[in-house]
Amino acid sequence: MISPGLQNKAQIALECTLGIIQSNLQTFADKFPDNTTLNNVYPLRKAQHGYEAGDNYGWTTAFWSGLLWLAYEMTDKHIFRDSGEQHILNFTNRVQNDLDLDTHDIGFLYTLSCIAPHQLIHHKQAKETAIRAAERLMTRYLDKVGVFQAWGTLDDPQLRGNTIIDSLMNMPLLYRVSQITGDERFAQAAHQHVCRLRDDVVRPNNTTFHTFYWDIETGKPLRGKTAQGHSDDSCWARGQAWSIYGFTLSYHYTSDTSFLETAQGCADYFIAHLPEDHVVYWDLIFGNESDEPRDSSSAAIAVCGLLELVKHLPESEKRQHYLNTAETILGSLIDNYSVCKQSDANALILHSVYDKKKSKGVDEGCLWGDYFYMEALVRTLKPDWKMYW
Repeated sequence: MISPGLQNKAQIALECTLGIIQSNLQTFADKFPDNTTLNNVYPLRKAQHGYEAGDNYGWTTAFWSGLLWLAYEMTDKHIFRDSGEQHILNFTNRVQNDLDLDTHDIGFLYTLSCIAPHQLIHHKQAKETAIRAAERLMTRYLDKVGVFQAWGTLDDPQLRGNTIIDSLMNMPLLYRVSQITGDERFAQAAHQHVCRLRDDVVRPNNTTFHTFYWDIETGKPLRGKTAQGHSDDSCWARGQAWSIYGFTLSYHYTSDTSFLETAQGCADYFIAHLPEDHVVYWDLIFGNESDEPRDSSSAAIAVCGLLELVKHLPESEKRQHYLNTAETILGSLIDNYSVCKQSDANALILHSVYDKKKSKGVDEGCLWGDYFYMEALVRTLKPDWKMYW
């Protein structure tokens, strides 16, 4: 049970986040923010590759949609619902015209933009669009390997047979569409994908590779690497956070106890590498006294994962440890990383890292960090919250 003290703190933080989201509606209207802030303020998504400024492309746009649906659910204000319904039309157009969908992140995009409103308001077009998106994601399934290719076209010689730890969070779209349609092939493919990540992407010490490659003809595991972590053999913080949440979600849908065990192992490693203020550095190789930047988004994702994990565990010291840790991390995010006292910022939390090695979004706010921070607040205030994932 969440402590009353944290619930009170979360309620105050939620009121602040709702104000920021409503203010951002005036800025973005039917447009989309960029992946990360620039000097703590979101600009419009860049005009590039034939897209105009603020257009719906890339992997992060639906986190803005998800914030709108969380805001609507917590307030019943139609200003949030109306904007969310406009997003459904936008995402429908995106999948109908196959715009920038050569990616596993179709799950991120259509879970929050379409599954959420289907669940909340029984939106028929959202349901139909989610089904169409799941069909599009299935085209990336490599039968001989049993995984969904993460990046690149399927004939790209450099990227064939790759997936990434983030892909765990794209599987709930497939589980949900199997429930909606009764067609088990979506869920079966998702289950097989998660099994491969459990066996090959999670190392024996419960750390995770960011990326992994298989031989697409034989299914043989080839190598693990990193794209955004410190090194191939380090543990990228956001990837470890995805693993806590993602394996737990797959347990929720499959009752495969190996996923629950894997999630706990990943959680144990993450928790063992928390610094003094409980908000991790961008790679878990770094600890106290490091000059490296923190990643508040990894912390927010981990809170959501831990709060979901404890729902599936019996009463025990370990379960209480996970719950206490989630509360402590969230309390630190509220106290030290939220923007409620900084009127010049329009993110919800600051001090995240998108890609340190490429100097992208370092020590800024980011859309996914904002979304999972708000989801963590909602989970704290509504323990019976029905998740969108």
